[in-house]
Amino acid sequence: MFRIQTLNKISSIGLQRFSMDNYEVASEFSAPDAILVRSAKMHDMDFPSSLKAIGRAGAGVNNIPLEKCTQEGIVVFNTPGANANAVKELVVAAMLLSSRNLNTGINWAKTLVGEGNEVPKLVEKGKSNFVGPELHGKTLGVIGLGAIGMLVANAAEALGMQVVGYDPYISIDSAWSLSKDVQKAISLDSLLSKADYISLHMPLLDSTKGYINKSKLDIMKNGVRIMNFARGGLVNKEDLFAAFESGKVASFVTDFPDEDLLKHEQVIGIPHLGASTPESEANCAVMAVDQVKDFLENGNIKNSVNFPNTSMPRNGGNRLIIANKNVPKMVGNITSVLADENINIADMLNKNRGEIAYNIIDIDGGISSEQIQKIRDIDGIIMVRLLPPVD
Repeated sequence: MFRIQTLNKISSIGLQRFSMDNYEVASEFSAPDAILVRSAKMHDMDFPSSLKAIGRAGAGVNNIPLEKCTQEGIVVFNTPGANANAVKELVVAAMLLSSRNLNTGINWAKTLVGEGNEVPKLVEKGKSNFVGPELHGKTLGVIGLGAIGMLVANAAEALGMQVVGYDPYISIDSAWSLSKDVQKAISLDSLLSKADYISLHMPLLDSTKGYINKSKLDIMKNGVRIMNFARGGLVNKEDLFAAFESGKVASFVTDFPDEDLLKHEQVIGIPHLGASTPESEANCAVMAVDQVKDFLENGNIKNSVNFPNTSMPRNGGNRLIIANKNVPKMVGNITSVLADENINIADMLNKNRGEIAYNIIDIDGGISSEQIQKIRDIDGIIMVRLLPPVD
């Protein structure tokens, strides 16, 4: 019986995938096998020795202490792409909001309350203050063509926009899914110079902090509209405000507002609603649950942010999963212990990621707790688990 602890409200559509015969789910456990989390802060948590996995129902993992988890052999999963459609729709809405002055227009219309029968006349008289361009025929530059950026590019193309994409690290899956009419930018500068709208879809790293700065803003067309639904911190605020004053940037829409941004009338701040749909929450929960289940039951790893993706079909027998420091001779040391104990390896897979390596080893016959302990005693071993035969 596996114990699953939930730190936030997780969609029941996902939790129902844990069978009652093999799983117990609750918000409080002293010794959980896995934790499901959304936004709860985990940096100050003491992890019990029973904890094997953390499933983040969402993409960002800033609330999880990844280095600590890796050192303790805890696999952390996220759910990239599960909320992609929800974010895509919000980006399309953001382009419309920024173009048609819908936000300011709606707020102005509300000021007419109390004018009674004069409201229709006042609306007609005041509407000229909120004229804005259509999206059709304009150029959208999409920086980052992952799961979300790809959908944004395709949606904009379907709206009649000219779409230019830039992503030097585009995956095969995204490339296959991208509309054939989306143009590939020959360089980032080329995209910046021709786009009427720019949508950011990249992680926040040391190398991308303040990614949109004066040097890049100077290349852009006057009156450009920028959407950031990726991560706060990608745009240099001081350079952005200067670009507002010069007329370089007409509008900035973000899902990550702070007080400085909210003070500016050319900023449309949205309260991080990118994944706030019931469909997105269900998709994230289902993906997180399935990944955690597959790891607990089979040792397979998919969409981990701290361990290598590793998957091998079960052959029906016992399976060892072993995490170790990624240093020379570790595989030899592990297999030598098994050979010395007359344990035959039926199949084996070894993968590494940075300083961590992960092994799936299917064995013929059984293995005792004493024999497993000999593997644990190897210098550099981080985690060893025995998974029983499957039906």
